[in-house]
Amino acid sequence: MPVIEVRDLQKTFRVKEKAPGLSGSVRALFHPEYRSVEAVKGVTLEVEEGEALAFIGPNGAGKSTTIKMLTGILHPTAGDATVLGYNPWRQREQLAFHIGSVFGQKSQLWYHLPPTDTFNLLAKIYELDPDAYRRRRDELVEAFEIGDLLQIPVRKMSLGQRMRCEIAASLLHRPKVIFLDEPTIGLDVIAKQKIRDLIRRANREERTTVFLTSHDAGDIEQLCKRVVIINYGQVIYDDAVHHLKRQHLRTKVISLKLADAWEGLDLPGVRVLKARDYGVKLEVDGAVAATQDVVATLLARYSIVDITIEDPPMEDIISSIFAAQVPEEGPAEPAPAEPALAATLSGGRQP
Repeated sequence: MPVIEVRDLQKTFRVKEKAPGLSGSVRALFHPEYRSVEAVKGVTLEVEEGEALAFIGPNGAGKSTTIKMLTGILHPTAGDATVLGYNPWRQREQLAFHIGSVFGQKSQLWYHLPPTDTFNLLAKIYELDPDAYRRRRDELVEAFEIGDLLQIPVRKMSLGQRMRCEIAASLLHRPKVIFLDEPTIGLDVIAKQKIRDLIRRANREERTTVFLTSHDAGDIEQLCKRVVIINYGQVIYDDAVHHLKRQHLRTKVISLKLADAWEGLDLPGVRVLKARDYGVKLEVDGAVAATQDVVATLLARYSIVDITIEDPPMEDIISSIFAAQVPEEGPAEPAPAEPALAATLSGGRQP
């Protein structure tokens, strides 16, 4: 039985129109005019127990609005959904005991207090048995390697350290489903990998269902087996991640800083995107040339000061999929940028 079931979920917002000029602004103050914006237009999907799902799309596509409805923060305009058998917006308090959430730009940790204080508070909120809580806390502290961070105020931590504590806090009550909204945003390469390892471990060892949103293709490749892409409030793609990789993640972008001036590189499957005397950016088509072979050729021909290898921007991937899905029909008006979540799911309370 699916742990998340969504049927034709819709959300429409009323947005106040801005009138031009001073007289228009005065008129709008006393007689405002509104227009309707469809943020979510009939999303339908199912997520099985223990599944790791990437729910992705460009800014304004409806991702955050959908998550807000699935966590009970927003009521939908139409449609229905259940998470672990609960209706999220009608049974939010009961549901909160069984799910966790991590939002990359919204902390559930008390900013001026050490993580141990937040952990103790969450244990009370989730009504955990004291002995069971201590065992679970110690288990997570060891797994996440945060023992030396427990007594440090959150404000003094690096972003990577804080995110490890955030995920540990969200797993204290052994949630069956965890919602992750941009969990690696702003992190360096090493910190990102640590966060991914922790999420993967929770998914594999505890069968925690992962519902992930991210703009980082690395998160999707390493953590998820299925990807759902939403654009303009509608699902435009639902398939296995390895199909996405084969069809739309075939290219890599190599950025180089050279000790000598760039003189070109004639290899099949390699395209120069940008070149300036000692800097160059290349695009490698993985279906034609292996990235490691291209790098080996570059090392043999040039003295390289610095090199980075990246995936193409997620927006480019989504745009190509969207163009393939609706080649003749123009998109509807995009939804406005969504405000930050009013609260995380930890009992709906925010310090």
